[in-house]
Amino acid sequence: MAGLRYVYAVCRPFDAALQSQLTGVAGAPPGLLRHHDLIAVVSTVPERDFAEKPLRAHLEDLDWLTATARAHQGVIDALTTVTTPLPLRLATVFRDDSGVRVMMEAREDDFRRTLDRLEGRVEWGVKVYLEPEPPEEPAERPARQAVSGRDYLRQRRLRTRSQEDRLQKAGEFASRLHETLSRYAEESRLHAPQNSTLSGVRGDNLLNGAYLVPRTQSEEFVELVDRTKDEAPGIRVELTGPWAAYSFTGDPSDRPEEER
Repeated sequence: MAGLRYVYAVCRPFDAALQSQLTGVAGAPPGLLRHHDLIAVVSTVPERDFAEKPLRAHLEDLDWLTATARAHQGVIDALTTVTTPLPLRLATVFRDDSGVRVMMEAREDDFRRTLDRLEGRVEWGVKVYLEPEPPEEPAERPARQAVSGRDYLRQRRLRTRSQEDRLQKAGEFASRLHETLSRYAEESRLHAPQNSTLSGVRGDNLLNGAYLVPRTQSEEFVELVDRTKDEAPGIRVELTGPWAAYSFTGDPSDRPEEER
């Protein structure tokens, strides 16, 4: 069956070679398609999976979607080591090379402006979580001694007030950290906090930030984040990256949230 052209990213021409064993979506190695002074990074994918109707069905299949997103991300990660890629949305597919060139022609000026703005920069992600409170040890009580209703309600109020205080202090810490990192970064974005029930990550997510940082200053940025990790007991700070600048392209990718 015929193949379609899957587009991962647009970038400037680069001299370094991609990994020789690199494979992309559907197991095909990525190639480079030149249009004027831009490069589209593409591979061939089967029409039986990526034509409009089967693709719609596949996008409802979580296992298929996750595998495709990981393969897509693997190519973007490889590009990020050798150039500044502008990632396109997951499952950006065209009939043939001509269709890819028509798209690049239509968006050429926007691609150039964005690549100029992102050149030499990477994205770092920072999340702040309030760790769950450890369970209380049951107090030993003399036999036949029961907790009165009044004492029970008082203990509940104290626990609620303690949790509210912890949440407030953690929120203030997250706000201060975001302000500090935003002053250091060239640009910053706040994503919606993750739902712990959906993500499976423990704790309340109070900060889900993205920061655009020059490659040459990334080491200092990482050290800045590391210095905050022990500042507040019961708070967990997680750093991810460096990523391609997904949050700053104007065309957010469908990359899985756990990888953002």
